[in-house]
Amino acid sequence: MRDRLAASDPGLLRLTAGLRTVTAIALTLAVLAALRVPVPHLVAGAMAAMVSTFAIREKSRAQQAVTLALGLPVALASVSLGALLNQRVVVGDLFFVVLIFAAVYGRRFGDRGTALGLIGFQIYFLSLFVHATTAVLPALYGVICVAFACSALARFVLLPQTPAGTLDRLRRAFRARLAQLIAVQAELLDAGPDAVDKVLEELRAATARLHETALMIQGRLEDGTSDPAVARLLQRRIADAEIASERLGLLLLTARSAERTDTLTLHLPGAHLPSGGSLPVRDEATAALRRDLQALRLLMLRPVGEARGTALAHLRNRLLGYREEDNLPKASPAVQDVFRGLGEAARAALGLRVALDGAQDESDDSPATTRSREELDAEDAAIGAGEEREAEKAEPTGLGRPTTRAAVQVAVGSSLAIAGGELLSSHRWYWAVLTCWIVFINTASTGEILVKGYRRLLGTVLGVVAGIGLAGLVGHHTWTAFALVLVFVFAMFYTAPLSYTLMSFFVTAALGLLYTLLNTYSLSVLVLRVEETALGAACGVIAAAVVLPIHTDRRTNELLVEVLDRLAGVARAAVDQLSGGAGADLVEQARELDQALADLRAAIDPLTHPITPLRSRRDTARYVVALLETCAYHARSLAATAELLPTHPSIAADPRLSGACARMLRNIEAIAAHVADPRSAAAIETGPSIASMLEPGTLRTPRYGRVTDRVLRHLQRLDEAVSGLARPLGVPRPGADAGSGSGSGGRVKQVT
Repeated sequence: MRDRLAASDPGLLRLTAGLRTVTAIALTLAVLAALRVPVPHLVAGAMAAMVSTFAIREKSRAQQAVTLALGLPVALASVSLGALLNQRVVVGDLFFVVLIFAAVYGRRFGDRGTALGLIGFQIYFLSLFVHATTAVLPALYGVICVAFACSALARFVLLPQTPAGTLDRLRRAFRARLAQLIAVQAELLDAGPDAVDKVLEELRAATARLHETALMIQGRLEDGTSDPAVARLLQRRIADAEIASERLGLLLLTARSAERTDTLTLHLPGAHLPSGGSLPVRDEATAALRRDLQALRLLMLRPVGEARGTALAHLRNRLLGYREEDNLPKASPAVQDVFRGLGEAARAALGLRVALDGAQDESDDSPATTRSREELDAEDAAIGAGEEREAEKAEPTGLGRPTTRAAVQVAVGSSLAIAGGELLSSHRWYWAVLTCWIVFINTASTGEILVKGYRRLLGTVLGVVAGIGLAGLVGHHTWTAFALVLVFVFAMFYTAPLSYTLMSFFVTAALGLLYTLLNTYSLSVLVLRVEETALGAACGVIAAAVVLPIHTDRRTNELLVEVLDRLAGVARAAVDQLSGGAGADLVEQARELDQALADLRAAIDPLTHPITPLRSRRDTARYVVALLETCAYHARSLAATAELLPTHPSIAADPRLSGACARMLRNIEAIAAHVADPRSAAAIETGPSIASMLEPGTLRTPRYGRVTDRVLRHLQRLDEAVSGLARPLGVPRPGADAGSGSGSGGRVKQVT
């Protein structure tokens, strides 16, 4: 259960956020109840404790403390202005719009600016919610101070979270998700023809979850380790384990099919195994493969305290022996490749364990294990702290800056929401403003705002239905209602990264209980909340579409160009190093490519959403992203292999690679140029395969499956995937009409 929890919530980030917020609210309610404050002040205290806890996102405890200290005067000033302007409709509305603009604009100052802006906005909203007046301001000051103090107690004393501790939990989550992926791969062995597609979907999901955890670790390495060399070593070992496990899955798919499986099968939703087949259930090699997959899962998952003894050493030695062609079973070449892949995965597991858990007992090592340790030690010695390679990009200024544009948009949208909300209700118009504000958070295009508004409206409608039932059950049982509110707050934070609809559902259900506590509950109030939510979402979409719009196609084009630029950079650096050129921080560059691809995947979410009416466009967008994920996989593998060059005995530089791969690199640049400007004359080049341009020599070895032979396979697959991108993106080919691409995708605007 611990492993499942660690895998489902990497780093326990969602669990910690939910528990910390609930603890802060519970402490606040306990203190205020002891002081016998009225129920409206209890509600205000609970809301203040919640915002002062979730708004602060810095990783350093010292930075968190400073932001929390600065947030208290901001909150006091905000509630004061809310109470003073509550009865002055025009002036109050104008100030609210200015406050919203300032809060969104503050995001340009990083996490602290975002937190202070969020506190200012939410506390002003709190004053409207509890109908604060100047007469109750002193009491509200005390309530807010208590809430901030309880938030600090929950954050720094009761549920502390350090960068090093978070990184350690993320590493355990990575190991657990790695074991889950291997378990799914084992299921693939025995899956019948009717179940293989379902297992393949599970394999894709498990691979994606492992990649997500690897990216999360990458984002925490700098703050969670004191030594840059240690951070770089961890980064490298995690990349090795991820690549080895993904390669093992591809080899298993190939062994199950009658022909070699393309990497795209792992990345394209709905793709099927070519020429579906299955492995013999009672075959001796299949039985050994099933046994060794379980052994590999055990090696990946077993904690360091339980990883000693001759039994585990025997398993490790047997798996690592497959790297040296020891005891390969009599089977087809494809099945033997799986055993070699097991050996590479076992080596990655060994490197990961040494990097995470330190030195181990080597008394039971076999010669193959000893050689693997020597290779890992040589690689570790060659890993340096790394240097910054590029200067920071110049940021746009004025209205071109994303924070400025978003601030203007949300200010206009909020003005529309205030006007429309006042027409619906002169007392609860602020719900429309809140929705308009929220749909702009963490969104960058009109499509993203539209989808987020739809999800919030759906969650609100479902929450209203739940609120009606709960209000009838709870009645005026104050502490029962507060207990349920705490449950919903925890559920809200725990589900927020998974489903915005679920989060909106729990928020609305909790608000129904708060209305009951304030004696303002009625069916008409909850129906009004749905109307105000729909109005706020519509105002947000209108503002995003009319005021300084960033259309989804423009946003995705920009991110697609960035992904292609990162891909070209990683491929060029890897090829240069494999050709004998100077070394570079390839693993870091590969991670930057992965992050750019993750941003693109998030940006096309509106285009791939189930409700989108443009089915063909959705399928094309998915296909393009799947091809890019295939390219990223091969680029990561090349980067990891190139970094082995100085220490690995089976790899030698070959200067011919640079010339053989020049066409592929030019094609990536041509596709990026076409996406950036569809009128560009850039076209992709065609020609013989990379493998055919290289005569047997340094890179080619007679032993199929060796690391050196994989270099050519990765380059060949990358070349094929890059060429495959040209058609859906409408990039012309030699001898083809430049405009012919539009029929199969045309501009990226048509694709995405």
